[in-house]
Parts: sequence; structure tokens; C-alpha cells
Amino acid sequence: MAEIKVPELAESITEGTIAQWLKQPGDEVEKGEYIVELETDKVNVEVISEEAGVIKELKAEEGDTVEVGQVIAIVEAGEGGGSSSSDESDNESSEDKSEEAKPEEKEEKNADENVEKQESSDKKERTIASPAARKLAREKGIDLSKIQTADPMGRVRKQDVEAHGTDSQKQEKKQDAPKKQETPAAKKDDGKPVTREKMSRRRQTIANRLVEVQQTAAMLTTFNEIDMTHVMDLRKRKKDKFHETHDVRLGFMSFFTKAVVAALKKYPYVNAEIDGDEVILKHYYDVGVAVSTADGLVVPIVRDCDRKNFAEIEQEIVNLAEKAKNKKLQLSDLQGGSFTITNGGVFGSLLSTPILNGPQVGILGMHTIQLRPVAIDAERSENRPMMYIAMSYDHRIIDGKEAVGFLKMVKELLENPEDLLLEG
Repeated sequence: MAEIKVPELAESITEGTIAQWLKQPGDEVEKGEYIVELETDKVNVEVISEEAGVIKELKAEEGDTVEVGQVIAIVEAGEGGGSSSSDESDNESSEDKSEEAKPEEKEEKNADENVEKQESSDKKERTIASPAARKLAREKGIDLSKIQTADPMGRVRKQDVEAHGTDSQKQEKKQDAPKKQETPAAKKDDGKPVTREKMSRRRQTIANRLVEVQQTAAMLTTFNEIDMTHVMDLRKRKKDKFHETHDVRLGFMSFFTKAVVAALKKYPYVNAEIDGDEVILKHYYDVGVAVSTADGLVVPIVRDCDRKNFAEIEQEIVNLAEKAKNKKLQLSDLQGGSFTITNGGVFGSLLSTPILNGPQVGILGMHTIQLRPVAIDAERSENRPMMYIAMSYDHRIIDGKEAVGFLKMVKELLENPEDLLLEG
């Protein structure tokens, strides 16, 4: 008999939530097979069985909070293999007896039943799915075993679940909607209809951290605007050659990342954090890039940006964004970081005040690019592609002069992008 315990997750994570049991009591399990999906503050983790056998007992239910080291399931060792063999033996003997003693019609019926059971069993065993696919299927009420996948190993992906949809499922959702409104729990005190949802662990963590930062940091925001004409011209001239050479698209993030690194070198207290009554100055440039996902905002880290070229930064951002959307981020992808860039402009934001990603003391907010009239000199004005940028900072260790100087340097480098080559 073996105990399945919540594994060590990370230094800062001591508990998780049971997102979904992949096995139920009585199910056979192989050594190394996934049996449960845990949702933690940062990533989803699948826990494996260290021993083959049969699931005897589940000690926690879906939605329960469990701590590292806690026993969550019991596996009865050796039962899986033995019962499987005896079942095959019993099936063979029963088939032999039926052949000898039962009429031909009975044999055909038994054979059909055996085939159906075998097909059902095979299909069940083949239903291997990624955590993202399981979560989406659970939300949509779709049976994973009914989803067709093009994966040669039979693994169901998120896109397979999205592609799978029937009229009956849509009808079920329509029928479920009014029922939710009729329940007492779905009404406010004044009787108005509402929908009550439990916040996911990740959303709770995001909420708590943002409130904590606002309560503990002396946060202030300074603004500037960038004329994006030269960056856009350079990108337009070089993007095809860049893509042909590096097989990755040349976006704006690599320009901003390089400009931020150069400014951090000049203003080192922006690349720091507070630890008690001490300031830790970081001599590395690991820049977090905020990525929006269905479960909330995550900030994976692009490491050693001062040592990477434009293509390497762009490729790393693409890889991390893809992992974030497919729920494949590892804890190591999210830990650390010395500064963060967030781009609300992709959603059309014109101006915002980004909240610090503690314990960092600085964050840069990018916004949408708009054509606006700009004075060229006393006589002329032109329509230029302009972007507002915002820098929130912790005023406990960063003075206004440093913050404004930092943002101004980012602006100047992006308005003269050739200078980034010299800085990089």
C-alpha cells in the first residue's frame, strides 16, 4: 500500500487546490501515471503515482485546499497487475465454457459484449490530456473520451477541446442558464438575479498580491510619450529580412526591453528591491513580460536580457507566451525578475497606472499607438504615431528625479533606435 502525497512545489508555495482527480477509487494506475491535477498560486501541477496498483481511497475532494506533504490518496500496490491478469484469465475461461456449453446465439452476444467492453476500456486508457485541455473540458462539460485528436500519441490538447462542440452541448448550456438564476444562492438580498463564482486560487493570489503591494509600497507613477515614427520605420524596413534570418517576427517588445536594460544600467536603484532595512541592488537584467491568460495575468521572466540580441528576446517572449496560454509554464519561468514591462496597448489602453510586481520597485506600462498632431517647430506640425508610457515606482528608494530620468532615457532611445545598437 502506497500513500500519494502533495509534492514539494516551490520554496514560496506551501499549498494548492485539487483542480481535478484524473483517477477514481477502483481505477487501476501504472507507476508514473498522473492521478490528480493541482492548481497552485502560479502554475498547475500534475501529481503522479509512485507505484502501480489500484486507487483505494481519495482523501481530498476537488476544490479542497491541500498542503505540501499531505496524503491525498491511497494506492493498493500490486492489485492493478494481478487483477488485470486474473480478469484476462477469467475472460478466457468463461469464453471457453461458453463455446462448449452455450448455444451459438449466446456466443455471439457474449462476443459482442466483450468487444464493446474492450473498446470502452481501450478508449478510457487512451484519454490522455494536458492540464489545459482537462480544465477546459471540465468547464464545458465535455467528456474527454469523446474528443477526437490529431496527436499521434492520442493526447488531447486544448485546441482539440475547443474544436469539439455539438448542438446537444450548446442546448445543455442554454438549459442550465435559467436554472442557475432560479436557485436562492444566485440571488442578491434585493432579489436581483446574479451568478456567483468562486475565485480560482490564482485569481485570489493576484488579488492579494496587488493589494499587498499597494499597502506596503509608496507607489507613484510618472508619464511621458514617445514618437514611434523611427521605430516603426526601422521595423518596416527590417522585419521581412529579420523574419527570414531568425524565423521570428520583429515586434516592439525587443526594442522596449533593450531600452529598459540600458536605462536600468544608468539608474541602478530602479533595478533593486527592499529587504527589511537594506536595499538589494541587482547586477542582472531579468525582465518580466506580463502575459494575459484565461486564468489571469502571469509574468514570465526573460533572463539575461543584457546578453540577448533582438531575435533572442523576441523568440523567448514568443515561447513564454505560448507556454502561458497552454498552461505549460514552470515555476522557474516565473520566479525572480528585476523589472517588469506590461503592454496594455494590445487591448487598446490609451493610459494607465500599472501596479508594481513586488518585490520589484519599478514597472513600465506601454499603451496603444495613436496618430496625434505633433509640433515639429514653431511653424509646422505633423501627425505622428505617439504612445503614452507610464512608470510606476516605489518612492521609498526611487526619487522622482531618478524615475523621470529613467523614463526619459527610455523615450530618447526609442525615438533614436539606432542608439539601441550602441547600448546593446
